[in-house]
Amino acid sequence: MVARFDPTAVPSPCFVIDRGILRNNLCVLADIRRRCGIRVLFAQKAFATPALYGQMAAVLDGVCASGLYEARLGRERFGGIVHTYSPAFRDDEIDDIVRLSDHVVFNSEGQLRLFENRVRSLRPAVEIGLRVNPECSVTDTPLYDPCAPGSRLGVTASRMTGISADAIDGLHVHALCEKDSFALEKVLSAFETKFHPFIDAAKWVNLGGGHAFTRGDYDIDHFVSLMAGFRKRHPDVDVFIEPGAAVVWNAGVLVTEVLDTISGHPDIAILDASCACHTPDVLEMPYRPRIRSEVPLAKAAHVYRLGGVSCLAGDVFGDYGFEQPLARGDRLVFEDMAQYSIVKTTMFNGVRHPAIAVFDPQDGTCLVLREFSFDDYLHRQG
Repeated sequence: MVARFDPTAVPSPCFVIDRGILRNNLCVLADIRRRCGIRVLFAQKAFATPALYGQMAAVLDGVCASGLYEARLGRERFGGIVHTYSPAFRDDEIDDIVRLSDHVVFNSEGQLRLFENRVRSLRPAVEIGLRVNPECSVTDTPLYDPCAPGSRLGVTASRMTGISADAIDGLHVHALCEKDSFALEKVLSAFETKFHPFIDAAKWVNLGGGHAFTRGDYDIDHFVSLMAGFRKRHPDVDVFIEPGAAVVWNAGVLVTEVLDTISGHPDIAILDASCACHTPDVLEMPYRPRIRSEVPLAKAAHVYRLGGVSCLAGDVFGDYGFEQPLARGDRLVFEDMAQYSIVKTTMFNGVRHPAIAVFDPQDGTCLVLREFSFDDYLHRQG
């Protein structure tokens, strides 16, 4: 019998990661990896809790890193391939990044020229990549569109004329954000049309992240077909993908507690959590996160606007419906809070930082990995 998570078993607020759901997501990715013959790297920018890395590393080929700290975390705690990309590398960090990485991917022709010889001389085994921009926008939210006009991310085809294919070992193309395989098909077409000579000269290509593999409506068979076609056209090129959110999709929740309710139009409930501090994508994306106990607004006996505990006037999760009125001390559980939440939290306002816990449905255990104190806030400020 699979145990159910009890939200009163942890302090509030608290991020809780479900090993069972993570296990299911990894099974999906393992199947894709096997069927396609490609390598799957974990994009740490979405989630970076080392206590779960052992479970992930048993299935995945390594990590993607966005800079020195992620490269070190991946090398020391995950293992496998460390594939490091940044929009620009610091001169005082590049040597350490090269020592930690298997692949170093540059964002511009200028960065490539600046550091190519340094990388080759310091560690010849490191493979050099270049991020390219296929100028194919398929992402709905401009904030998350790497191919938007004027993007700073990647080299366009028109700027590749001065770059020798011999200077790079691989190409990195990333244009998706929680998209399906049909969006990838459009990006692949643009990528191959514009960069074909460089693809065939490369050892590998990284098709980036943003693939919603573990979302229920994702057409995995279509993705497998796309990969088979790509590999047939480019038989000597290894293929990498770097899912982040897909690995931890729906595998985490944020447990919160009601601190106060205020009568009005609408009624308001103040939580001990905060969008601004704990789930900034709710404001940036923006989106309305699901709550485990909510009912549709049109059918709800009670509707509350759920507000965060920071001083930001717009610190609001949204309007939610409930069967029963909320009261001080009630626990609410926000769904799908592993991806891009824990890694983005702040200590704005000195708001209490959520604890981090891991729940295992196989034995019902819930282990609190970390609680934060005033000292964490103090030392963060210098």
